[in-house]
Amino acid sequence: MTDSSHAEFRIVGGHPALDLVNTVTPRVRGGSVQHDYLTSPAELVAWARRTGLIDLRDYSAVEGTWRSSPELATKALHATLEIREAAYDVFAPRAAGAVVAADGVKHSEGSAFERLMLRWSAAAARSMLIPEAGRESGIAELVVGTSPAQLIPDRLVVAAVELVRGVELRQLRACPVDDGGCGWLFLDRSRNGSRRWCAMEDCGTRAKIRKLGERRRATGVHRPQG
Repeated sequence: MTDSSHAEFRIVGGHPALDLVNTVTPRVRGGSVQHDYLTSPAELVAWARRTGLIDLRDYSAVEGTWRSSPELATKALHATLEIREAAYDVFAPRAAGAVVAADGVKHSEGSAFERLMLRWSAAAARSMLIPEAGRESGIAELVVGTSPAQLIPDRLVVAAVELVRGVELRQLRACPVDDGGCGWLFLDRSRNGSRRWCAMEDCGTRAKIRKLGERRRATGVHRPQG
């Protein structure tokens, strides 16, 4: 993560569905939210472009559609946030190091799967199989997001369902809140499975500095005054 007062932050999830989950900090179900990076359609489309979910042509189509029909932009933002929270409810309980606050998961797990499936079904209805000649494998390409108005949530929910179906649970982790982390989810693809923090440059470094300060206070060691 980065300072929550900044609009930009590290993309650390290793998958679009987890990057979406990580647009809230800290990420603790039932806990207080310090910052939500997706509070407007403009923030959503900028985030989607930055993460690579959409390219420049997609961006122009989405932005133009939303500008001419603000109600469609609001609808897409609402759909995206519903997908985000459903994805968190599905992945967080299975992520090593994740923390669920005392009041528990906001929705039941069954409801989270149902919400994802309803959004996925709608996205599938707006998708197309486009035949392509000269392919080395397969006959056609599945194009998700044929409607600019719902392109971003459609692609996100398809990505989320794909991750639900294929995630290697041993790789699914959460930046440890109990040790000063932010709770963001990520896939640990390190060779020895030793990644602990969303980003060592952020939460990892702050945790080390905090622990060093605690040790110094415990042993009575103080920094010299400049």
